[in-house]
Amino acid sequence: MAEIKFYNRAPVPMEMHKVKIVQKLNLLPVKERLAKLKEAGFNTFMLHNGDIFMDMLTDSGVNAMSDNMQSAMLRADDAYAGSETFYRMRDKLEEIFGIKYLLPTHQGRACEHIIAQHFVKPGSCVIMNYHFTTSKAHVTRLGGRVEELVKDEGLVVKSTLPFKGNIDLDKMKACIEKEGAENIAYVRLEAGTNLIGGQPISYANMKEATELAKSKGIITVLDASLLQDNLYFIKTREESMKDKSIAEITRMIADLFDIVYFSARKFGFGRGGGILVRDEKLFHEMEDYITMFEGFLTYGGMSVKEMEALIIGFEETMDLDIISQGPQFIAHCVKELSELGVPMVTPGGGLGAHIDARDVVSHIPAEEYPAGSLVAALYLCGGIRGMERGTLSEERNPDGTEHIASVEMVRLAFPRRVFTLSQTEYVIDRVKWLYDHRELVGGLRFVHEPKTLRFFTGKLEPVSDWPEKLMEAYIKDFGEDQ
Repeated sequence: MAEIKFYNRAPVPMEMHKVKIVQKLNLLPVKERLAKLKEAGFNTFMLHNGDIFMDMLTDSGVNAMSDNMQSAMLRADDAYAGSETFYRMRDKLEEIFGIKYLLPTHQGRACEHIIAQHFVKPGSCVIMNYHFTTSKAHVTRLGGRVEELVKDEGLVVKSTLPFKGNIDLDKMKACIEKEGAENIAYVRLEAGTNLIGGQPISYANMKEATELAKSKGIITVLDASLLQDNLYFIKTREESMKDKSIAEITRMIADLFDIVYFSARKFGFGRGGGILVRDEKLFHEMEDYITMFEGFLTYGGMSVKEMEALIIGFEETMDLDIISQGPQFIAHCVKELSELGVPMVTPGGGLGAHIDARDVVSHIPAEEYPAGSLVAALYLCGGIRGMERGTLSEERNPDGTEHIASVEMVRLAFPRRVFTLSQTEYVIDRVKWLYDHRELVGGLRFVHEPKTLRFFTGKLEPVSDWPEKLMEAYIKDFGEDQ
């Protein structure tokens, strides 16, 4: 990993690449941003990308491809069945993970659907270190339930704990004893844990958890969508792994699991997904789901051009210089905002910098979606699109009451190889301004609430005229044109 030293200033994160293709950004005047926010029902998912200045919604499908990835797309073998591109991708994944059998899908959500479809039965239980919204929805849709067994320390917002995504092994043992191993559909470990701040899980913890599961005959599943960030943290934070290469760590992790799946919209810098299955018999049991829901076994809903790009993207994911930029930019953002007094999730994890919305807007009741309100306010005050990760992202309890989230955060995602340091500094500046005017931010309520994954397409409205008051304060400091 390159560590660039400076002669007369403190080091800052360095982009280990040069920019060859650019996309023009557009900063709407603040009054227009308020109008767009109202049209979107105060849901940042419903904003048009052309109305956004800094899109920090997600790292999914919006990462920058390298020149080598783009050039590889020209050699794609376009065929419905038997594409040579597919076999090249399969072989590359086997080289990296040591698992022979690949089921291609159009994205990670499809992997979750197929795995749940095969293993989850009504009344069964899926053990996780922590859920992701879609992984949980697929389980509950089939009548199963999720047991989140992350260590209690992992939910402490401000911490120095290096691996807050670790599963609690004592809780896991107790859960297996209570439920019975035969009623555990599978154990799913997410590396790293998206909804609690992109926090990593250690190799040692994964090893102990999978050994426990296998001793009880329980299938082990790795969600590798955010693996590249997790690899960086294992390399830099886990003492026993510091002398290992990224490729070596990857193989060691993969060897622990029966199934590895990933969203290539994150892992690999492209778009698509895949399920790697170690056992041939299980592979054949699951392949019908691909032909039923995704496409033929040699494309699975993916473009062959994307496959060719991903082959290179997987190789680049094994390069420490390449995968270090995201975590380093995130760490910088978290450090700078923390020093300015903004409550942040610490230590900085992968995927993005996370604001502790529960602390920032503590005057907003949980039922009025503090993180949802704050993320709407951030777009208003800077054209920055973040994502709510809190109660709004949960689903209601069976009795209709709100399921209050363990943490209430605004995620500022750093798509890989996309933003510059100056753009990061702009985000820090606007977040600080909003923090200093936080008392002006009020709550939200639903006017259109989908039953499942409501945060994607739901529409909300403010409980008062707080957006107008916040805009007035913004205009006073920055004028109407910004």
